Amino acid sequence: MTEIWLIRHGETDWNRARRLQGWQDTPLNAHGVNQAERLAERLAQDAATGPFDALYSSDLQRAHDTATPAAERLGLRVRPEPGLRERCYGVLEGVTMDRLDIEQPEAAAAWKSREPDRLLDGGETLRQFHNRVVATIDDIAQRHDGGRVLVFTHGGVLDIVWRHAQGIPLTHPRDAALLNAGVNRLSVDNRRWHVMGWADITHISTLAKDDVV
Repeated sequence: MTEIWLIRHGETDWNRARRLQGWQDTPLNAHGVNQAERLAERLAQDAATGPFDALYSSDLQRAHDTATPAAERLGLRVRPEPGLRERCYGVLEGVTMDRLDIEQPEAAAAWKSREPDRLLDGGETLRQFHNRVVATIDDIAQRHDGGRVLVFTHGGVLDIVWRHAQGIPLTHPRDAALLNAGVNRLSVDNRRWHVMGWADITHISTLAKDDVV
């Protein structure tokens, strides 16, 4: 059994503006940097009960820069993993939530439909995204069987993890909190996933934001 701690990146200005980020390489804002520092302090305390064996991050800077303070505290290197990227939203990237239907009505309808095989113009289908995330998490779990691993990623990835572990169809509306710099714990045993804890923000209780953008 592998214990995987999944963490959403800290806040960005695009989060605050409710602008879809996807694969756009947006940086943390000052608030997000603060979240990352508080998270690193918390993880250093958690490591006292048992070490973390490895630290992986999406290769997008908002995740990597959230991971870096923790890596420095824990004496681990950040291992970039493109499979942990957010979903590619294609033409919707860079558009604010209140402008989606106006600027990209067809793509917005495709995204909102939650049809697993409906392609976003220039992006990934929901099923393609799901398959990428599940394969990446299973691979990390196999590499570190019996260990405890940190994974820094994105809101959409966390949504897929929650659904896969709980057996929730891709077509159902989101029902899990996806908090900036929140800690979400998962066990993986021979490709069987179990949620051990979710949306823990005790370290930043006043600094978290729940969204997928």
